[in-house]
Amino acid sequence: MSARSFNLITEPWIKVIDRGTNREETVSLTNLFENAQNYRQFAGELRAQDLAILRFLLAILTTVYSRFDAAGKPYPWLKVDPETLEDIGEEDISAYEVVGKRGPQRYVADLLETWRQLNSQGHFSTIVVTYLQHHSKQFDLFGDQPFYQVTEEQYNQLVLDKDRISLKKPKGMVAIRQINRQISESGNKVALFSPKSESYKDQMPLDELVRWLISYENYSSVTDKSKVKTDEKMSVPAGWLYKLNPVFIQGKSVFETLMLNMVLVNHDDNNDQGYVSQKPVWEYNSVFEYIDKRKGTSRPDNIAELYTTWSRLLYIDWETGKPVIFSAGIPMFNNFEAYIEPMTTWRKTKTQNDGTHWLPPQKRLSNVNVAMWRNFGQYVSVNQNDDEISVDSEPGIVKWLHLLEERGLIENQATISLASATLIRDDNSSSQMPVAEVFDDMRIKANVLFDPDPDRSQYWPGRIENMIDLTKESDKKSVGTIYRTFITNISRIRNAGTANQGFVNAAMASYYDGLNGPFKEWLEGLSNDDDRDDKSEEWMNYLRHYVFQLADNITRQLSPRDIAGYTDRNRRKHNIFMAMNRFKHDIASRLRKGEVTK
Repeated sequence: MSARSFNLITEPWIKVIDRGTNREETVSLTNLFENAQNYRQFAGELRAQDLAILRFLLAILTTVYSRFDAAGKPYPWLKVDPETLEDIGEEDISAYEVVGKRGPQRYVADLLETWRQLNSQGHFSTIVVTYLQHHSKQFDLFGDQPFYQVTEEQYNQLVLDKDRISLKKPKGMVAIRQINRQISESGNKVALFSPKSESYKDQMPLDELVRWLISYENYSSVTDKSKVKTDEKMSVPAGWLYKLNPVFIQGKSVFETLMLNMVLVNHDDNNDQGYVSQKPVWEYNSVFEYIDKRKGTSRPDNIAELYTTWSRLLYIDWETGKPVIFSAGIPMFNNFEAYIEPMTTWRKTKTQNDGTHWLPPQKRLSNVNVAMWRNFGQYVSVNQNDDEISVDSEPGIVKWLHLLEERGLIENQATISLASATLIRDDNSSSQMPVAEVFDDMRIKANVLFDPDPDRSQYWPGRIENMIDLTKESDKKSVGTIYRTFITNISRIRNAGTANQGFVNAAMASYYDGLNGPFKEWLEGLSNDDDRDDKSEEWMNYLRHYVFQLADNITRQLSPRDIAGYTDRNRRKHNIFMAMNRFKHDIASRLRKGEVTK
């Protein structure tokens, strides 16, 4: 068994779509980095899995290109170990200086130049594969220090005594069907709509196992009972990515996706765009060193470590020929104002003991159908020159794109695709098992996303947010609220004064579903050269026509009850004609032609 090997560097395990043939392929890390420009997108079992793999690949790229330039040469201000290619400290840089650039700016200049050259040549340089080859042992699924796992001896030393591996009383076992997030079946509840039959739920080829192994570290729920030994009491945490409201940039190829999401310059609150040493999990001297740091619950200060964060200590026993997985919880750092994380949105929230914080707004089952565009202000700073908004609430990945646009590294006419892939957990706090997956995106031109217009009234993101507020149920006079009132009135008329909430909710869901495509099309069509008033009125005209058509469809077939209506407690008469007249009046007042909502 010791001779067995599955090395991620040379064995195919990443699923992609070839740009030329449109066929699915499974490739190794070497093939991926050498040919990223030839693949359209990732093609794993779930979009959320693709995101976990994306972050894993970005950890590799961020590590490499924070040490080496596009030609594969170490930066002159950095010492690199020739054996491991690891960062071992800064050089004496007194003789090194970018002209006119001092302090953190010298790092920024070099890192952005590396990004520019890579983007210009359209492919990654050989230094990435060279780095992987220097760390080949850490990427073998069956190695002496197996990939993303520990040995049985390490596991038993790190977990509580009661959780040690025992064949007589096995504890902490996690079935393949549980780490497979297409099934997510624990021992307490059967997955009724599984893509695999019962006899195949715990069978999985090695390439798929690797994909789910990485995903499980990102999306683990809280059902695991075993824990590592800590001085203080701890609860088994959920995976880090599971706690976020993810946002990333979707490119036209895997290379473009990786490049646009490869944040080489930090924007978190602890680093003023200076150089930060990257340390992915495989560069720790030992598992014990890594777990000791995690016990302190200190947050990573670098992206590579963050993107390779473990939520579980995993040991896989292969004695029977099939994987038997043991899992123990690891202390997790909190996500309060964790600005080192670039791939999440933020919202202000108040906690009972700690006051006000910025936290990722997690998507729940109750808002699973809320499209990205309806929360546009979470992804983009809609208040121009508002320091609090721009510093605290805009996702780091959007700030990174803004920096690239400011430096002329991406065209201002380029279309940016902001995307989100989210696993939705159940409402049971003691399990938090995934029950749904949501993928969404919205496309917008860079010069609209980062509108440089100094006139606040002409600032595109603010104008877009105004149109969204007008459309959804943001206040009493918004179109969404007016339409809900109309639907509620119709329901009361048809039910003799009592509203059918199911009817109302279904109608509102249909209202928003019908707007998703048209709004995203309108948003993508905006340009910084457009007249703001004209484009705003264009959306208002569409919205007027749309809600009138919805209302007409609802009232097209009249019943005697619709006509007769009902009389309320104040002896006021209500019927469908009165409801329609009030609705049309309110919509016309809100969407007057030639008057753009401010």
